[in-house]
Amino acid sequence: MTTDSTTFRQRVLRGDLLLGAFLNLGSPAAAELCARAGFDWLIVDLEHGVGNEADLVPVLTAIETTRTAALVRPASGERLRIGRALDLGAAGIMVPRLETVAEVREAVSYLRYPPDGVRGVALLTRGARFGTVAHAQVRSLNEEVLGIFQVESPLAVANAGEIAAIDGVDVLFVGPSDLSHSLGIPGQLDHPDYLAALDTVVAASHGAGKSAGILLRQARDLERHVELGFRFVGIGSDGGFVVDAAAAALAAPR
Repeated sequence: MTTDSTTFRQRVLRGDLLLGAFLNLGSPAAAELCARAGFDWLIVDLEHGVGNEADLVPVLTAIETTRTAALVRPASGERLRIGRALDLGAAGIMVPRLETVAEVREAVSYLRYPPDGVRGVALLTRGARFGTVAHAQVRSLNEEVLGIFQVESPLAVANAGEIAAIDGVDVLFVGPSDLSHSLGIPGQLDHPDYLAALDTVVAASHGAGKSAGILLRQARDLERHVELGFRFVGIGSDGGFVVDAAAAALAAPR
């Protein structure tokens, strides 16, 4: 793997502005094209994307031909789903739909080998470097895994401070669609309640020395959200890029 995931996690925790995108097409070619465009990170989306775990290795491998960090959002936060993505080589995990401190603590334990967590130890996996890491050094791999936890509900916002303080929670990541719908203001991303939630997430992240993240639909929204304090920012998706480019290609002749 060419990605130095340890350095990448350190860059996240020191607050570097890191730009990424979601991969929802399940395509190694699309993944490599996005990586070669220069994104700092890419997240293979198994929650909403068309791909599944069987597609992970070729997609992760395509990203790893570059210096882009290859991350995965599993379909849910169960131990086996998180562990499977890590074993297949994910440099970090985005966990969706958690709301309480207890839920997040449990999910963090899935990211790490014992004694720091309960991740299953299988050394002949991509994530464990195919047996090149000795038993005595396995625990050191825990420090390389980036933990991203989504904030998608009012309860998660209310618990943001306590969640951010958990060791292993490196990024609190806002999902604008889920959060706005959960707040009862679907898609109203300028609503005072939504903006207040963003402020809470940013303050919680920074207060714990962590990074605040968010997914944006358009690059033009980047400057405003950086000013709000977001540093781990997703700008669209491979599927969205295709849609936008196709619409632009047809706009002039029609």
